[in-house]
Amino acid sequence: MDTAAELRAGSEDGPGNSSTPVRQMSLWPPPRSTRHSGKRRRQFTKAALAVAVLLLLGGGSFAAWTYLGDSDADTVTTTSDPDEFVGSWSGQMNQVDTDGEPVAEWDAQVRIEEGAERGSTVWTTFSCFGTLELSARDGDRLVYSYTETSDPEDRCVDESELTLWPVSDGVGLNAEWSSVTREGTRMVSTGTLD
Repeated sequence: MDTAAELRAGSEDGPGNSSTPVRQMSLWPPPRSTRHSGKRRRQFTKAALAVAVLLLLGGGSFAAWTYLGDSDADTVTTTSDPDEFVGSWSGQMNQVDTDGEPVAEWDAQVRIEEGAERGSTVWTTFSCFGTLELSARDGDRLVYSYTETSDPEDRCVDESELTLWPVSDGVGLNAEWSSVTREGTRMVSTGTLD
């Protein structure tokens, strides 16, 4: 049997010495995989940001409840075909403040991409434009989060929510923009897009 001295790593091969390498057992566990931890952090961050935006924009408890539900399952019944929303739409919006007092009339152009998951919009009266991303479905209504990408005259809100649903008698979409100004005033604009 080999002695401990003979089993030492780096021992010279010679008569009476073994060339069998020493196998050491580690007292430390192997490193944990971090493959999924970044994904979890990103999902948590996205969820927290979405809930904050929904609450800020006045989406209330229903929008937060809808988002916090199982994101892989469609918990809200969809009664309209998303293809009804695809295309380019334009119309005049009427903006009112929290007391229902008229604030402004402005022209909007909305383009919804195939699948109705994304789109873009231009507020021609104010020279602002931005992107749309589907955030919720509620029956025949699609709710989009708007993120501003250009506002050269600093006249528009950075984020808002656009709700679209088909008009009941004909071709077109009813539209409702909901936003909160930098001063904290909730504004709602409604109109029909053809």
